[in-house]
Amino acid sequence: MILPGHSHHCGFSLTGVNGKPPPIHHHRIALTWLSKNNQVTSLRKSNISAATINSNTPTSTKLSILSDLQSGHPYTRLLYVTPETCALDSFRRTLRTIHSQHELSRIAIDEAHCISEWGHDFRPTFKELSFFKTAFPDVPMICLTATATRRVRDDIVATLGLDSKNLKLFSMTTSRPNLHYEVRFKSDEADHYDSFLRWLRGVHARRAAAPRSIELSAAGKRLSNVSGIIYTLYRRDCEALALRLSGDGIGAKPFHAGLSNAVRDDNLAGWVENRVGYDVIVATTAFGMGIDKDNVRFVVHWQIPKSFEGYYQEAGRAGRDGKASACIIYYGREDRDRAVGMMQREIEKHSGSGGNGGRAGRGSTTPPSPTMQGRADSLKALVMFCESTDRCRHKAIAQYFGETAEPACDFACDWHKDAEAVRRRKNEGLASEEWCSTQRESGEYAVDDYG
Repeated sequence: MILPGHSHHCGFSLTGVNGKPPPIHHHRIALTWLSKNNQVTSLRKSNISAATINSNTPTSTKLSILSDLQSGHPYTRLLYVTPETCALDSFRRTLRTIHSQHELSRIAIDEAHCISEWGHDFRPTFKELSFFKTAFPDVPMICLTATATRRVRDDIVATLGLDSKNLKLFSMTTSRPNLHYEVRFKSDEADHYDSFLRWLRGVHARRAAAPRSIELSAAGKRLSNVSGIIYTLYRRDCEALALRLSGDGIGAKPFHAGLSNAVRDDNLAGWVENRVGYDVIVATTAFGMGIDKDNVRFVVHWQIPKSFEGYYQEAGRAGRDGKASACIIYYGREDRDRAVGMMQREIEKHSGSGGNGGRAGRGSTTPPSPTMQGRADSLKALVMFCESTDRCRHKAIAQYFGETAEPACDFACDWHKDAEAVRRRKNEGLASEEWCSTQRESGEYAVDDYG
């Protein structure tokens, strides 16, 4: 089964929750430690015995879980694991034991686009999940993704060896009418921090003014709690941006792989729990998988992301409570050229053609792999989305994912709100193509500085 989801995930349900066969769509199992801290904890609070095995699981805990799973009457009902764990012979033997005891009732794979070489986030270990249909053909399987094009969906079915006769396909619209999509244009010459800070302070001011302040206070809501995520490509921006916001009175915390587990755990928990000083998370794109938080009022991309699917998925973490929320992307042609240059070097690395100083297309004779071609196509589509000034943002997203229905947009994007203003801001805010061409030829964007 293929379903669009909101949340890399793989997992198992053992004879259902509380001994009953569960609704299949409830068994989405998260791979990352983020999901362990959030989803598993939430399940346990609901008296559902969930467990996880990942790289951060202590050996003693892992051995205890594995022993329980093979007991014939396991206490664990939902298990969160990584595709890397599923590839281990030792874990596969455990699964066979569970299956032989008739305790394996569901297999769920989230972020299923990672299975496809045409997907924007292909991971080879995901392809090995085809083992499940070979080893356990009688166990129902569900695959979920929020970011699969038709080509990717077809590739998922073929790769996993799913039987089309027994396959049910469910798809939901990409339309999120409560989200307001906006592209803000920038260049390297101007710092867009002040523009963002003015916008955020405006949001705070509206919450503090009557009658909104009265409504929020009556509901027990903190007026300064404007929860949001800012995505950056660079770790250094996480730290610097969180520090600047904190200095300007905005509760902000960084989140990236370079921080200690203790700091990351605290920053995540504080943000999820809406603590004072933890209203905004400034994070790299690794953040957010499996996070269950519905009151995210804004998602901002500080630079252009690496793919259209990544942008859509990350922006979609806003407004899951159905209330109005903002999705803002800061787009600059210099950032575009850096992303394209890095993409070209990745293609050359995979094809073995060597470097060429970051100038795309030169010296490459081997066609890119499906994975790299898919990523390049996705980035190109996102650039076109940002450069476009002649159509609704909601419609552009729907068209990318192959939808034909007209999505609702009640002035919920910058184009519908004021198309002429969008064109004017683009002309005034972006560096000229001539300037960018000169910079590319000089090798200005040839350095990979995503650290």
